[in-house]
Amino acid sequence: MRAVSEQDIRASFVNCSKGEAKRLPLPRDLDERHWDDLDFLGWRDLSAPDRSYIVTELRGELVGITLRFPSQQRGFLHRSMCSVCLTTHPGSGVSLMTARKRGQAGRDGNSVGIYLCTDLDCSLYVRGRKTPAPGGRFEESLTVEQQIERTRGKLAAFVDLLAA
Repeated sequence: MRAVSEQDIRASFVNCSKGEAKRLPLPRDLDERHWDDLDFLGWRDLSAPDRSYIVTELRGELVGITLRFPSQQRGFLHRSMCSVCLTTHPGSGVSLMTARKRGQAGRDGNSVGIYLCTDLDCSLYVRGRKTPAPGGRFEESLTVEQQIERTRGKLAAFVDLLAA
């Protein structure tokens, strides 16, 4: 992913109002991010523990989405798999995150959901830059480049559902 500015990020959101996008908190470490290792920029809202945000490049344009997820914790013995990067995590390491749909459908309360790594570090898990709990990544016959393409494709399919 290419480096993005605060202005680019705020202008990219498609499932919230411009006022909401203007007020949402941004990560403070944008200048320190390793952009080449990211398929999307994801962060959690520290002031609202049930909210997170993703900004990704889709067909040459930046697209930002707001997400919500339940704050309840699962037991450590329970394991779930991320739908995007196929990493498994114990406990609350994977959450069902929902995004309001675009336009009138979203204003009517319609949303779509996806299971994502709660820390939104899917890109780092796929590239081996971050290690999940033991048993979190299965050995695959796909190359890392193919896994990256699959990750991007799964996220793009989810973002496309917001407009459907």
